[in-house]
Amino acid sequence: MEERNITTTTAATESQAITTNAGTQEAAISDERIPGKLIGAIVAVGSLAFIGILTETVMTVLFPQLMREFNVDTATVQWITTIYLLVVAATMPLSSYLNRRFKHRTLFLAAVALAVLGSLIMIVGHAFPVILIARVIQGMGSGVATPLMINIILEQSPKSKVGRLMGVGSLVITVAPAIGPTVGGAVSSILPWRAIFVIVIPIILLVSLPVGLKCVEQHRPTEEARLNSLQFVSIVLALCGLVMFLNQAGVAVSAAISGGSATVSAVFAVVSLIVGLGALLFFGWSSKRSFSPLIRLGWLRDPMVLLHLIAYMLLPIVGIGFGYVITNVAQLSLGTSAFLSGALVLPGALIGAFFAPVGGMLYDRFGPVRPILGAFFAAICGPILLLVFSMRLTPVTLAGFYFIFGFGYSLGFSNIMTNALRNIAPQFMPDGNAVFNTCLQFGGAAGTALFSTILSVAQAGAGEEGSTTFRHATAVGGSWTFATMIGIVAIAICCLIAAFRIGAKRNSRL
Repeated sequence: MEERNITTTTAATESQAITTNAGTQEAAISDERIPGKLIGAIVAVGSLAFIGILTETVMTVLFPQLMREFNVDTATVQWITTIYLLVVAATMPLSSYLNRRFKHRTLFLAAVALAVLGSLIMIVGHAFPVILIARVIQGMGSGVATPLMINIILEQSPKSKVGRLMGVGSLVITVAPAIGPTVGGAVSSILPWRAIFVIVIPIILLVSLPVGLKCVEQHRPTEEARLNSLQFVSIVLALCGLVMFLNQAGVAVSAAISGGSATVSAVFAVVSLIVGLGALLFFGWSSKRSFSPLIRLGWLRDPMVLLHLIAYMLLPIVGIGFGYVITNVAQLSLGTSAFLSGALVLPGALIGAFFAPVGGMLYDRFGPVRPILGAFFAAICGPILLLVFSMRLTPVTLAGFYFIFGFGYSLGFSNIMTNALRNIAPQFMPDGNAVFNTCLQFGGAAGTALFSTILSVAQAGAGEEGSTTFRHATAVGGSWTFATMIGIVAIAICCLIAAFRIGAKRNSRL
């Protein structure tokens, strides 16, 4: 009896000790501090990515001014945005190789040099081809900076703080395109359009560069990675072909509806699609058989990660495309000025700036399911309300309903990538980062092309811009667009629910 009591007491003591140790470890994890240099590195690299994405969306508002200055038509001036997106999309797949081969500081300095050089050419360039060259250089800088920021966060963040820091990083992705129309409208109303690049250069050289030189560190050894040139060419062809298909398909549909010639654009769209899909299939086939692939894709065999990736590509179609839709519906249906239409996006952008890190904190505390699904169930309410009130919108309700979407979108978007990358092996994180960022860029390009086509179809044959019939047609096009947004977000939510069910089944087996 006495021996049994001793055994019981010993077991209780051991159990208490284990509980105490577990509690101590949990407290230690929760008390992990974010290094000051990591915060500085995120600010330095993130500001470069932010400026790149911001200037991309600013330029879309300035198209009428640029058309007059360079004497080009609408189809031609769109290349300022299209070529930038093409270069960014083509540079993103290189990020895995660059991250393994070069030090973070080297990549940071390259991004700084490209950003400054591109901005200088934008300031002094007075021919349209020169402006396009500047956009190519700027696209390369953004294509290096954005994945570098994510890689630094994933590699150097304390495990208990990854979610909130990824939320901070997502500010670059979500806020910059949202406030771009506002900045563009303000610049075009009071200053020459080149002023935005005059402002950008001192920020890069006086803020980003010195902070980055002091704070960007290397915590992981580099590798003797080799660049697979054939795979790089194939992925560039794939991305360029698919983006060009979206762009030219929109041009062809708009031309056909308006009674113009759509043959050239349609043929170009079909050829681009064939080239893009063929190159993408070749890239996947070649990656499986290559000893040193440009991007390792084996982790995509996990259906849970793949479903996260699909959702991450679909949601920017709505998130980034919203900026185009709101500014055009406001001007062409509600009759607002360019400045006011850009300002309508600002409340949703500001709420995104605040709640993206909050979403990361919720992820760190509660895990992925409730923070992500709750956020997007809230986000889908925005386009639902816009659809219900689409034929009697006012500037206030337009901004207010977008505010609801911006709240939910910013709260949950970055957590999708965070959760997916946490479920792949650490050595494949640079590859996952490259694929997720590439899909993000592609989704954003697809959104603008898709929604501009829908509005163009609705406006075709509706009379002159500014007339009552044209405004009504734009409102109808807006309703079609909002319905499309609801469908896209709903599909993404279904993908996430399926992914979480797979994860729950796996955990139950452990």
